[in-house]
Amino acid sequence: MGKLGFGLMRLPKKGELIDDSQVNEMVDLFLASGGTYFDTAYVYPGSEEAAGRTLVARHPRESYTLATKVNAMAAASEEEAKDQLRISLERTGAGYFDYYLLHALQEENFAKYEQFHLWDFARQQREKGVIRRLGFSFHGGPDLLDRLLTDHPEAEFVQLQINYADWEDPKVAARANYETARRHNKPVVIMEPVKGGRLADPPAGVKELFREHAPGASPASWAIRFAASLEGVLTVLSGMSDMAQLRDNLASTADLRPLDEGERQIIRQAQDILRRSAAIPCTACRYCTEGCPKGIPIPEIFAAMNKSLGGQAAQAADDYRAATAAGGLASECIRCGQCERACPQHLPVADHLERCARALEGR
Repeated sequence: MGKLGFGLMRLPKKGELIDDSQVNEMVDLFLASGGTYFDTAYVYPGSEEAAGRTLVARHPRESYTLATKVNAMAAASEEEAKDQLRISLERTGAGYFDYYLLHALQEENFAKYEQFHLWDFARQQREKGVIRRLGFSFHGGPDLLDRLLTDHPEAEFVQLQINYADWEDPKVAARANYETARRHNKPVVIMEPVKGGRLADPPAGVKELFREHAPGASPASWAIRFAASLEGVLTVLSGMSDMAQLRDNLASTADLRPLDEGERQIIRQAQDILRRSAAIPCTACRYCTEGCPKGIPIPEIFAAMNKSLGGQAAQAADDYRAATAAGGLASECIRCGQCERACPQHLPVADHLERCARALEGR
């Protein structure tokens, strides 16, 4: 397996639909370049179906590995949660899943996976051969991770958010979680190595720092190499949205050279710049938007705000108007807390929306 994994969460679109023709080309290039690991999930809109059309229907089953996830929070009952596996198999047509994950465990929801007996269910499905390897993705802290890995030795791997921006962030606890997983001798699948694209387009100071040291290397390549340089990493998932991103990530991981000490010092300087940045560290996962009673397009508003903070006031105003043309102004937030409970970055979303309303609406 190559170090780069293909995350199917942010696939290219044509209008409102996933652009199968472009995804076909990306899948073909990824496989031709030696990649094998594809990652989707029951709750990624249209993603499992796209995997079925562009990957499963077009390539031999033994030529790739496919991961998907069960999400207890998307189910009203134990039966509904367990039925997600059947639906995922129907959507993809894969026959079995090489990797099956309990999705996005954290302090607020891990008990529901126990309540719905999903650990037992997944273990039984592994015994039947419907899934081949069992793991979980995680957005909590190291104490909970240690507890889960102790209580569930059947977990064969863990998927963690790891990137250089979050490495020392106490809310994400990337380093502490990684070290906890390694103490339990669990391989790690890395998600969000480019932090939802934020590290592909970092603040100007970070770009200049990287450009001075390696003029031909993209900011994203630094982020991918940081993640891929860690020991015990099974694969580094990147949610690639076009061929240019795929080619850049493939170039970053081909004949992978781990970061040397000089490059690690550059990364530490980049971390310092990011810590001083006022940008909102949203990864645009969109978990916050489902169930928002006001229909606020939170990721798009935060992206517009970050452009404003970066000196692109006119573009930020245009983006904000486009994002809220159908309603959902930042100022309409009622602070119900739904978004903050769902946010894997543990952001104070309501506070950020109030800040956006002042900056982008003049309120």
